[in-house]
Amino acid sequence: MSEQSVSQPIIWTHALTKQVDSGDKQLTILQGIDLQVNAGEAVAIIGASGSGKSTLLGLLAGLDLPTSGEVHIENTEIFSLDEDRRAALRGKIMGFVFQSFQLLSALTALENVMLPLELMHREDAESVAKKLLGRVGLDKRFNHYPKQLSGGEQQRVAIARAFVTAPKLLLADEPTGNLDSATGVQIIDLMFELNREHGTTLVLVTHDEALSKRCFRQIRLADGKLVQ
Repeated sequence: MSEQSVSQPIIWTHALTKQVDSGDKQLTILQGIDLQVNAGEAVAIIGASGSGKSTLLGLLAGLDLPTSGEVHIENTEIFSLDEDRRAALRGKIMGFVFQSFQLLSALTALENVMLPLELMHREDAESVAKKLLGRVGLDKRFNHYPKQLSGGEQQRVAIARAFVTAPKLLLADEPTGNLDSATGVQIIDLMFELNREHGTTLVLVTHDEALSKRCFRQIRLADGKLVQ
């Protein structure tokens, strides 16, 4: 990692707080989160179930709104943008890998991976998508629909889709949660290989301590607060 990348955070938060109404009282899910992720880092967000990990990831992506606080991506405070502009920022900078794959059932593997490029009006969408699917070992599965693929194959499609736009920032939420342990290891190996090849910054939510230790550093949440 270069000295310049270390000094340049790609994403940082200030006093990030999320509260929700629960009956007649407010429930605090996240409280006063200050964190910084530098360009090129692989960072794991860890903690027990209910500690706020996925909520934090959703806020970092601008998919959810905070009660208070800020999220900055590069030089932009994302909650100063309206929903359409946040979506445009996500499309330009971010890739996502989810526990539940989030593939579109009516599209083939190739069409699922092409979709982010088509939304960017890229004329090379098909060739780039085929290259990524080949890279994740699915060059024989271009025309298969999600229901015709195993869980591991579906997650490989999701990883190809996440990397197809060459995102600066990849956000992954329990990417092996629905896979058996052997398939999960293969998927994680693949994700880290692609991450190194593309120089992407990775923020990974996991409850798996072994997986978290493969990251550059770990950020632990407990009861909605950062724990050193």
